Amino acid sequence: MNTGQLAEDMAVKHLVKQGLKLEARNVRYPFGELDLVMRDGRYWVFVEVKFRTPSGFGNAIEALSCAQQGRLRRAASHYLQCHHIDAPCRFDVVAISGNQLTWLKDAF
Repeated sequence: MNTGQLAEDMAVKHLVKQGLKLEARNVRYPFGELDLVMRDGRYWVFVEVKFRTPSGFGNAIEALSCAQQGRLRRAASHYLQCHHIDAPCRFDVVAISGNQLTWLKDAF
């Protein structure tokens, strides 16, 4: 298992403990990928998992660019349309730096 998969496993475990339900994982489209698709009550939650080893190159949260946010929005919109979902949604980020996990609800 690679580091990205381990980070996603950590994120899923944490979010499920917080009451979210996993709906899909690693949904790929030509224009973007959704790491995790979860439900939090009536909300559909699209979760971007960012992992960084502790270093001088910035933390995991800083690694999410505006362009990547746009790709995530487009992929989420496509997912909702393909699955005929008409419900509120939000974008969360789970940032993992070393062994520290930070969950940012409604990150963008």
